[in-house]
Amino acid sequence: VEEEQKLLPEALPNGQAELLMERAAQNGSFTTQTAESTNEQKTRAEKKKNKKKKKAASKAEAEAEPEAAVSLPTHVWKLCNTSTGEDYIPCLDNEAAIKKLKTDIHYEHRERHCPSHPPTCLVPAPPSYKDPIRWPVSRSKIWYHNVPHTQLAEFKKRQNWVKVSGEYLTFPGGGTQFKTGGALHYIDLIQQAFPEVAWGRRSRVVLDVGCGVASFGGFMFERGVLTMSFAPKDEHEAQVQFALERGIPAISAVMGTKRLQFPSNVFDIVHCARCRVPWHINGGLLLLEVNRLVRPGGFFVWSATPVYQKLPEDVEIWGDMVKLTKAMCWEMVAKTRDTIDRVGLVVFRKPMSNHCYETRRQTEPPLCNPSDDPNAAWNISLRACMHRVPTDPSVRGSRWPQPWPERAEKVPYWLNSSQVGVYGKAAPEDFAADYAHWKKVVQNSYLAGMGIDWKSVRNVMDMRAVYGGLAAALRDMNVWVMNTVNIDSPDTLPVIYERGMFGIYHDWCESFSTYPRSYDLLHADHLFSKLKASGRCKVLPVLVEVDRILRPNGKLIVRDDKETVDEIVEGVRSMHWEVRMTVSKRKEAMLCARKTMWRPTEIEP
Repeated sequence: VEEEQKLLPEALPNGQAELLMERAAQNGSFTTQTAESTNEQKTRAEKKKNKKKKKAASKAEAEAEPEAAVSLPTHVWKLCNTSTGEDYIPCLDNEAAIKKLKTDIHYEHRERHCPSHPPTCLVPAPPSYKDPIRWPVSRSKIWYHNVPHTQLAEFKKRQNWVKVSGEYLTFPGGGTQFKTGGALHYIDLIQQAFPEVAWGRRSRVVLDVGCGVASFGGFMFERGVLTMSFAPKDEHEAQVQFALERGIPAISAVMGTKRLQFPSNVFDIVHCARCRVPWHINGGLLLLEVNRLVRPGGFFVWSATPVYQKLPEDVEIWGDMVKLTKAMCWEMVAKTRDTIDRVGLVVFRKPMSNHCYETRRQTEPPLCNPSDDPNAAWNISLRACMHRVPTDPSVRGSRWPQPWPERAEKVPYWLNSSQVGVYGKAAPEDFAADYAHWKKVVQNSYLAGMGIDWKSVRNVMDMRAVYGGLAAALRDMNVWVMNTVNIDSPDTLPVIYERGMFGIYHDWCESFSTYPRSYDLLHADHLFSKLKASGRCKVLPVLVEVDRILRPNGKLIVRDDKETVDEIVEGVRSMHWEVRMTVSKRKEAMLCARKTMWRPTEIEP
């Protein structure tokens, strides 16, 4: 058997190459997000009997048209020439597309508008960029020159969001609703108001809407909670970039006209602290998206002036919210006032049965048509309706997950032996085998022989997560993992949430909704070869996106067929990356490479 190992600079543990055997992947019993969303779009188009479907398909086909073929090693690298410079996010900074919008009243200009051809240029780095401060110190302070923005510090100086302190930006742990007592006091206030929240046991995965600099999510780690924080790229300059530089999970997104890129019934809690979302208008359209995302029996925690102030506008909004939540069959389980920050919060619970839906007198908001797929989340417009709660005990969403941390290793109750898993075994066996595989890979390879200083790793992305096995294998380390499930891959994202981890749907033929220099480690298991096989996009723009979101000195691990890995090796070397290690056996190979500080000097015209 031909076996090759090139080790730079550390030696690999014995048996490294034995871990390269690819497990043949298929869809099994799982559908894909593309299929779910396409079917939903088709159903809606047919009901409306118009030509929207044809226009959307034509547009999608045009956007998916591959760029002219270019050889990676001979590609001449240039810096991107954009108005956003070092902070360029291609799908959020597409100025030409934004100018063509007919309206931005519903934040359409903050939604994704990807260029028809993804960029093949490199994003410049701040001139005085340094290796990020390590977690947990980074939660309190970061290098100013890594995110050289001061407007937010001035705009929010009375709310203890962020301050400029010499060469640092410091984060006192405050927020609009917890500027004095701090985030931990506020987090504990929620549990005191309603103990059933049970941070870190019953409540493990939280969605924080309009997160600011994500201090809420940053301190949630102290309570064993994983928080997906998001905010738009708006006048609150670089708020999500601050969060990521601090080592806190966050994405750039907005509650606008489309569903968020998550499955239904997956978040244990959705939280909003003065998040500036008008929940009560447009028939509760945006609150109904929260209803889609939160688990049956899960909570919506809302802290905003209408909860505790008596100004006429606040009183009116509170009245509207009470009516709306009652019509949605949400139960108000707690309402409290804080004596330190003098704010209030309210906790609503989503029903676990359909009894209220079937007996309520109100007809608005209506129940969704049974054909409306709540799991379709890729470019699907919001709809002001409520989906029925799953009641079949064998269906996902009908039961609460196991407590954390037990749920990380438990096979979800809705995976049964009659279903075929992604790797061809019965789904429960497939799940267990995947977890065993990644535990072995992490222990025998990633931790021991890759030359990675894990103390410098905080923000990790699994670019082709399946069951979340890699994230589960890393869960006892001081890292968090953003699991991405490609839209044309088996839709296993609900499994990841059921395990007490999180992730998002994505199409790697487009840019990810994050700032440049966001991640310390990117992991791609047979991603590039599958993208090539799909024919929808080539390696070059995906590798450019990897370079954009990886920090200087960050690491890329690629596991793929040898031909593809060799192509990636040539590509990263052309960008002056350091190839730390390659290992191959038969037709499978693995690469570990380190991005350097190198940037081209020539700028695109």
